Amino acid sequence: MFKNIILTGFMGVGKTSIGTRLARDLGYTFVDTDELIEADQRITITEIFSTFSEPYFRDVETRIIRTVLEGENQVVSTGGGAVIREENRKVFKETGIVICLTARSEIIYERIKHETHRPLLKVNDPMARIRELLENRANFYNQADLIIDTSEKSVDEAVREIKEKVRYARC
Repeated sequence: MFKNIILTGFMGVGKTSIGTRLARDLGYTFVDTDELIEADQRITITEIFSTFSEPYFRDVETRIIRTVLEGENQVVSTGGGAVIREENRKVFKETGIVICLTARSEIIYERIKHETHRPLLKVNDPMARIRELLENRANFYNQADLIIDTSEKSVDEAVREIKEKVRYARC
């Protein structure tokens, strides 16, 4: 098995729900970097964005990612934009297998449209913003070792596919 399994992908693709189940099934620890950032800063990510800025958030995120990935036997859920920094992508590749979870923009919107803790979507046209961010990040997401589309999958189906592909990737 891999030292760590790092889940990347846009918000709403299932990183937390799938990652939690995958970690349980593998006997790994589940780590959500967004939760660690909030604990470290003692405020929500939305508050970090509004009080300090996105670049400040990205600096904290990179520090947390580096610290977390010193560990082993973890399924690590990263924030949707963590892949935009080369140093994050580098540490992902060095410390585990990178799995990008994807979903169609319409599915993402349906999954997250009622959530209020998504600072990048506090705009007049969140659907357009989702499409724009997905397009801007596509090259980074595509650098993952495996890409799993969760659009039409249950959590169990996605976990089963990941376990099968990870086992195959290890051979």
